Order: sequence, then C-alpha cells, then structure tokens
Amino acid sequence: MEDFHGNKHKTDRRTIYTLNVIKDAFLKLIEQMPYNQIKVTELCREAGITRSTFYSHYDNLTDVLNELLDEALLFTNTTEPQPPVDENISIDTLKENESLLPACQRIADSPKYHNLLMDSSLSDYIIGRIIKHEKTRTVPSIQKRTGLDESQAELLFIYAIHGSFAINKKHHFIKNEAWYRDLQVLNQFTSGGYKTFQKNKEH
Repeated sequence: MEDFHGNKHKTDRRTIYTLNVIKDAFLKLIEQMPYNQIKVTELCREAGITRSTFYSHYDNLTDVLNELLDEALLFTNTTEPQPPVDENISIDTLKENESLLPACQRIADSPKYHNLLMDSSLSDYIIGRIIKHEKTRTVPSIQKRTGLDESQAELLFIYAIHGSFAINKKHHFIKNEAWYRDLQVLNQFTSGGYKTFQKNKEH
C-alpha cells in the first residue's frame, strides 16, 4: 500500500488495524476539541499506541487529517475530466449515481466524519484541499462547457467550491432529502450559467 506521500506500508492486517485505530482516535478527539488543539501525545493516548508507532505510519497530524478528508470527501485517483451535471437530472438519479456529482458535493454517508467536516478551524483548509485535488480535472471541463479561458474558468471553479462547501455545512454534511434538493438547485443554476457563457461566446 502506498499513501498520498508515496510512502510504502505493508498491507498486513496489523498495519491496517493500526492505521484504523489512529484514524478512529483522531475522529474521537475531534468530537471533543477543534483540530488545532489536538496533539500527537493525546492522539497516541486515545489510540493506545506509542509515539514511535504513530511516527512509523505518519509524519504528523496533518497526514492523518488529509487521509481522513480524502475518505470523507470520497476522493478518487482518477485524472479524467469531471463530467458536467445535467441540469434536469432527478434527485433519485443523483442518489443512485453520486459519481455524477462534483467532488465538492460528494461526501461519505458515515456520520463519523461530520465533526471533522464541521470544524470551523478547518474550513479554509478543507476547501483548499478540494481545490488542489480537483482543479486539474474540473477547470478544463468548465472551459469546454463555457468557452472561457483558464483563469476565468478557475474563478468559477473556486466560486463553486466555496458555495458548495457552505451549503454542505448548512446541512451539517448530512445527506437527506433537503440536501439533495439543494444540490439539484445548485446544479441547475451552474448548468444554466455555463450555457449562458457558451451562447455569449457563439454570438
């Protein structure tokens, strides 16, 4: 197994177990305090491991944070352009095919990530991680749909990420009927805007 740093870990059961214990302890601590107050010592105590065990798997707390965020936001390693969302897509179709949603709108069902995503001290960091992860996939897709240049497409992309994150936070990152309805409205708004840009370019 290779993590996002390119570090290689054995995929034996003990390693997988230890990684999960560390991440579960991190999530338990973030229920009790904001991220910026968590220390490695506290995490090790909660996980029941030594500091040397922690550092044999992670360089620092940010590594644990990033791994959990990638899980919570359902990030994949694909480099394929982000497909556009049909403005007329139904809520039922969205529920059955979440891969159709932009990454900023995809979140894991498990409630264990909610406190992590709701941590106000992490909002800017999470948004920045989404932007970093999805920029090369999404900006070219926006350019193709709108005819805009790269800098203009990136502006729309950043705007969409911030807006989507705010809506998700409003719903406490809980995927219920109201959440899907709001996403449908956002996607209709975005798709309509893209079409307007395209028409303006054509005339």
